[in-house]
Amino acid sequence: MCMQQNFKRVHNFFAGPAVLPEPVINEVQREFVNFKDMGASVLEISHRSDEWESTIAGCVEKIRNLLSVPDNYHVLFLQGGASTQFGMVPMNIAPKGGPVQLVHTGRWSEKKLTELKIQNIDYDIIASSEETNYDRVPEFDPSNINPDAEYFHICSNETIGGVQWQQYPETGDVPLVADMSSDIMSRPLDIEKFGLIYAGAQKNVGPAGATLVIIRDDLVQRTPDDVPTMLRYETHVKKDSMYNTPPVFSIYVVDKVMEWLQEQGGVEAMAKKNEKKANLVYNVIDEDDFYRGAAHPDSRSKINITFRLPSEELEEKFVAEAEAEDLVGLKGHRSVGGCRASMYNSLPVEAAEALAEFMSDFRNKNG
Repeated sequence: MCMQQNFKRVHNFFAGPAVLPEPVINEVQREFVNFKDMGASVLEISHRSDEWESTIAGCVEKIRNLLSVPDNYHVLFLQGGASTQFGMVPMNIAPKGGPVQLVHTGRWSEKKLTELKIQNIDYDIIASSEETNYDRVPEFDPSNINPDAEYFHICSNETIGGVQWQQYPETGDVPLVADMSSDIMSRPLDIEKFGLIYAGAQKNVGPAGATLVIIRDDLVQRTPDDVPTMLRYETHVKKDSMYNTPPVFSIYVVDKVMEWLQEQGGVEAMAKKNEKKANLVYNVIDEDDFYRGAAHPDSRSKINITFRLPSEELEEKFVAEAEAEDLVGLKGHRSVGGCRASMYNSLPVEAAEALAEFMSDFRNKNG
C-alpha cells in the first residue's frame, strides 16, 4: 500500500538521531525502491556488488576531500557507535596498558573513563571541570603531558553540557584521540594533529548505524595479537570496511549527506553557517538574566546550546509551547534538565531564526 502524505517539516533540534538535509531525505525516498537502476532497494542488494562497492568507495573519497585526509590515514565505517570505540581504541592502541591521559569534560568523557577502568588501563586525568559541573573545557599545563603516554583523549564537543573545545591541544608526539561524534564536519580540521578520530554518524554525518573512524597508519600497527578479529582496526583496513556486512543503508545516506555538504561549500561554509545560527540564539540568552547559558562563555558549543530558565515549571512550559510552534527537541538531557537546542549542519538558519524569535516572545510574556 502506498499512501500520499502531506505534512510540514518541523524545526528539528533533537540531539540525535538528528535532523538530516531535506534534499537528502527527498532523494533517498526517490531512490529507495530502485538503487542505481538495479530494480531493487539498497536494503536488498549484495554488499559485494559493484554498485555497492563504488558507493562506499565514493563516500570515503568525499570524506577525504572534505576533511583533507592525508594518504597515511585510513577512513573506516564500523558499527557499535562511539560507545564501542570507547573500548576499542585502548584495545588497539594502548597495548602496554597505558598510561592514557585524558581531559574530563562531562558525561561522554566519563563513559570513556569507564572503559579504561574495565580494561585495567593505567590512566591520568590531566584536567577536569567536575568542580564547575562540567560547564567548560578546563585549562591545563601542556608540560604535564606525559611523553610516554600511549595516547591523549578528548571529547571535542559534549552534547549534554554544551561544551566544545575552541582550540585543540598540542600533544607533541603523543597521539591525540578525539570523540567527535557531535561536531565532526562542522568546522575545518587539521587531521594531522590527531592520531585517531571517531564519531557516531547520527548527529552531523548521517543516520544511526554507522561509525566513522579516521586513524593514522602507524596506530593500526599497534594492535596486540589477542584482540578479537572484529575489534581490530587492521581487519577493517585490509577489507575496506567490508570484512563483514556493513550498515549499508546508513552508509548510503552518509554518502548523500557528504554530497550535499560538498554542494554547500564544504566544512568551511558549514563553520560560517553554524556560527551564524549559534549567535542568533546566544544573543537572546545574553540579553538579560531570564535565560542562563549552562556553559561558560569561553567553552560554549556552537552545536549544542544549553540553557536554563528561572524555574523548572517555566522550562516545561517553554518546551511545550515551542512544540506547539513546531520547534521540537528542546528538552535538555534527562541527567541535567534545562533546555538544549542542537543545531547540526543540516539545521537551516531559518530554524535558528525561528527559535530566537520564539525565545524573545516567550521572555516578553513570562519574564
